[in-house]
Amino acid sequence: EFFEDIVVGKGIKIEKIVSKGHTTPEDEWYDQDMNEWVIVLKGEAILQFEHEQIYLKSGEYIQIPKHTKHKVSWTKQEEETIWLAVFY
Repeated sequence: EFFEDIVVGKGIKIEKIVSKGHTTPEDEWYDQDMNEWVIVLKGEAILQFEHEQIYLKSGEYIQIPKHTKHKVSWTKQEEETIWLAVFY
């Protein structure tokens, strides 16, 4: 998986993420100190939250409030999933 910071400033970070079959390890969760808005620019993915799963395809986005535990449970193996994440 590839992470690239595009903008980093006081109270904001914009990051490009490229996944290809990547997932968050089974026993790990993201639990961030910042809100996150993320859009799938290309590909498909499933985000796992504590009590639900959200399927995202190209052009779809989600707002994740800070300290909301989540993980990536699936991305396509045969093509890249390109994300744009805004942390604020």
